[in-house]
Formats: sequence, C-alpha cells, structure tokens
Amino acid sequence: MELFAIRYVCCQGVPGASCRPWRREWPIYLDVGAIVKALVINCILKRSPEPSNTEALASVVAQRLSDKGVEVSSVRAVDLDIAPGVVTDAGDGDEWPRVHERLLESEILIVASPTWLGRPSLVAQRVMERMDAMMSETDDEERPVAYNRVAGVVVTGNEDGAHHVISEISGALADIGYTIPGQAWTYWHLGPGPGPDYLEEQRGRDWAHQTGRAMADNLCGVARALSALPLPPPG
Repeated sequence: MELFAIRYVCCQGVPGASCRPWRREWPIYLDVGAIVKALVINCILKRSPEPSNTEALASVVAQRLSDKGVEVSSVRAVDLDIAPGVVTDAGDGDEWPRVHERLLESEILIVASPTWLGRPSLVAQRVMERMDAMMSETDDEERPVAYNRVAGVVVTGNEDGAHHVISEISGALADIGYTIPGQAWTYWHLGPGPGPDYLEEQRGRDWAHQTGRAMADNLCGVARALSALPLPPPG
C-alpha cells in the first residue's frame, strides 16, 4: 500500500518566486509496505536464559512492529564480551563489531534498560559509549551513519526514575544522529519505593502496553517516512 505526502519548499529569496514563502512540490509516495528492520538491544544485567522484566515489556513493542511488517531481532548485550571504549572495534575478542553491523542493517533501534539507582544500567552506559564511535562514521554521501534511522527506549523497574532513564538514553541517541519520534518510549514502574517486578505484577501493564504499541507505530511511521524522503548530509 502507498500513501503520499506533499512537500513544501521554501521560496524566499528565489528570483521570480511568488510572494508566498512556500511552494508545493509533486507528491512524494511513501511505500508503507517497505521492509524495515528493527534491532532491540536489551541492557539488563542478567545473562541468558534468566527471565527479564525489561525483555518482556520490549517484546510488546517488538510484536507490534512485527505486526506492521517490520523484521525484528534482538540482542542481550550482557551475553557478549563488549570491551570498554568509544571505538567501533576494540580488538582482542571484542564482540561489539557484531552489534555495530546489526545497527547499520536496521532502520529502527530500541534500547531497553532497567532502572538502577534512578539511572540506566551500566550495560546501557557501555552500549552508549561504544555507539559514540558512530558520530565520526559517515555513509557514501557523507551523512552520519545514524542519520535516517529512528530510535526509542523501553524502561522497567520497581522504583521511580523512568523519565530520567528515557531522557538520558534518548539524548545520547539524538547526539549520535538518530531521529527520536514523539512518544518513542514506554515504561513500567510502580515507584516510589521498592516493590514487585513487572513479571510479578499486573498493575500498570495495560498502560505500559498501550504506550508501547503507540511507540512502535511512531517508530515505524517515521522510519518509513525517512526512507522515502531521507535527510541530506549536514551543512
């Protein structure tokens, strides 16, 4: 199925242009059936196959993306030997290059993190630090490699702090070059104070799931729009 959008281009300062500051161009067709890939990086502290509250909530978003025709894959970062640093390949058994390759294959990125002491997990911090290297990588048109890709955040925890975690991770992803659509997050928290985990508690799930489905819709829609009308190189 195809939809179309009208692009308006600024005409101010163009000789012979009408007095109106914007002119309409031909419709741009968006192929809403185009294949899009998504990668979920789960940044919990527990290795596989331990159950993961964060993974369970992220799976709601992943399922919605799959229902919309997106190819979704995931990785539990703690299962890999990811060296510290801000480079793409740290050598000596570093497994980050495998994740980096999957990032470049995906138009959608979801970073999922639990909340610890009101902050993202140390694994999420390690992932962000390694993604820092992408800021100096460009494609064949000299665009940062994260341009024309979208990202969102999933957070769980039995204390408060979700919005802080979302803002930290979203801000880092925007710095790297990802586009962050409106409402590109969901979370489940029962705070303030300690309490049961997501897998143990039904309260709050309906809201977290509804928000997660909206998150998936927004990520998918903006990813397909950027595919049809990509951002140019900066400058």
